[in-house]
Amino acid sequence: MKTRLLLVDDHAVVRSGLRMLLNGHTELEIVGEAGTAEEALQKTGELHPDLILMDIGLPDKTGIEATREIKKNFPDVKIVALTIHEDEEYFFQMLNAGASGYVPKRAAPEELLTAIRAAAAGEVYLYPSMAKLLVRDFLSADRPSEEKANLDGLTDREHEVLTHLAEGSSNEEIATALVISPKTVERHRENIMRKLNLHSRSELVRYAIRKGIIKA
Repeated sequence: MKTRLLLVDDHAVVRSGLRMLLNGHTELEIVGEAGTAEEALQKTGELHPDLILMDIGLPDKTGIEATREIKKNFPDVKIVALTIHEDEEYFFQMLNAGASGYVPKRAAPEELLTAIRAAAAGEVYLYPSMAKLLVRDFLSADRPSEEKANLDGLTDREHEVLTHLAEGSSNEEIATALVISPKTVERHRENIMRKLNLHSRSELVRYAIRKGIIKA
């Protein structure tokens, strides 16, 4: 089954380049384009895409506002930010608005394809430099003692696994880094999600933002 894509960018040449890049992949289908936030909202309703590639710098509203409105009206649509902005203000606001991925325009085509596939599968993809921002803020946040107590329900090992998960590492990569088996990693991951009452990496990121662990 193909992933239906909507391209949102105010530059026609960028949208054309994305079409050239993505049209060669049979699992993807570009169903439309939009150059403004309002057009993106309208075409989402008309075309029912599975995933939107969203620029942040749009002429009428920001891509952050567009993402928030689209997720409110069409919660099942996945959104991946594709932008020139790499500062943490835009990054955390975009995640807080409901994006499932964040990729800078300087990224290699393979990175964008990985982000699209991850988001389509219900996961979150963060470009490595952006993932480091998330981990840094998670580890350095000055949390109230009550909030810390809630997080202290995790063991030290679960804290380590949580950090690697936030970086986007796979079970196999975490197992190698921590010198444990992938099955043990999976068990830790299940315990983390159970203790925090979460069901996906996407929910984990949004939980961190909602609880103030990460500054939005």
